[in-house]
Amino acid sequence: MEKILSVVIPVYNERSTILRIIEKVCALDFVKEVIVVDDGSTDGTRELLKAGMGDGRIRVFFHDKNRGKGAALRTGFAQATGEVVAVQDADLEYDPREFTEMIKPIAEGAADVVYGSRLTGGKPQRAHLFWHRVGNGFLTFVTDLLYNTTLSDMETCYKMFRKEVLETIRIDSDSFSVEPELTAKICKNKRWRIYELPISYYGRSYAEGKKISWRHGLAALWTLLKYRFSD
Repeated sequence: MEKILSVVIPVYNERSTILRIIEKVCALDFVKEVIVVDDGSTDGTRELLKAGMGDGRIRVFFHDKNRGKGAALRTGFAQATGEVVAVQDADLEYDPREFTEMIKPIAEGAADVVYGSRLTGGKPQRAHLFWHRVGNGFLTFVTDLLYNTTLSDMETCYKMFRKEVLETIRIDSDSFSVEPELTAKICKNKRWRIYELPISYYGRSYAEGKKISWRHGLAALWTLLKYRFSD
C-alpha cells in the first residue's frame, strides 16, 4: 500500500510512553507522516520531543500551555497532508497495528470514516472500570438515538477519516468533548459512509495515568444534544 496515512498524536504528560507509541506508528509502512502535538506537557515529554526524532516522517508541534485534546487535534489536523488521517493517543491503550485493518475500507473505496470499536468483541479487551463501560454505552446509545446510526463505541480514540471529511468540519471543542463533536458532525452529514471494525484495547487505570472522568461524560452528553439541534 502507498504511504497515504497521516497519524495525529495529541500528547500531554506521557513521558513514559510517547517514544514507544511513535515507534509503533512509524513501523507501519503505509504511514506518510506522524504529527505529534504536545499540549503543554510539564513532565519532561516536551524535552524528549525537542531532542529530535530519527524518522523524517515525524513532525512535532508545541502548545505553550495545556489547551485540551480538541485544541491539539485542531492543530494536528490542520497540518495533515495524507489522503487519510487517523488519531492515536500517546499512551499504550490502543495498538497502531489495528490501523492495518481499519484503513482497508477507506483504501478500497467503501468508507469515508472508520471507527475502531472496543465493544464489539473478537479482540483482547482489559476487563475493568465497569462504570466507564456503562457511561460509554449510554453515550453511544444517545448518539445512535439522536443521529439515527448504529455505532457501538462513540468515544473511541480510533477514528480514521478521508482528509476531505475533516476539511468539512470546524472543531469547536478544546477538551475531550471533541470526540462527541466529531461524531455528531460526521453523522449529521449524511453523505459520509461510516464503518466500524473491532479493535483491541489495553486500558489503563487511574493509577496508571488514565485522565478521563465522569465530568467528561456530562460534557459529552451536552455536546451530543447541542450539535443535534444546531450547526
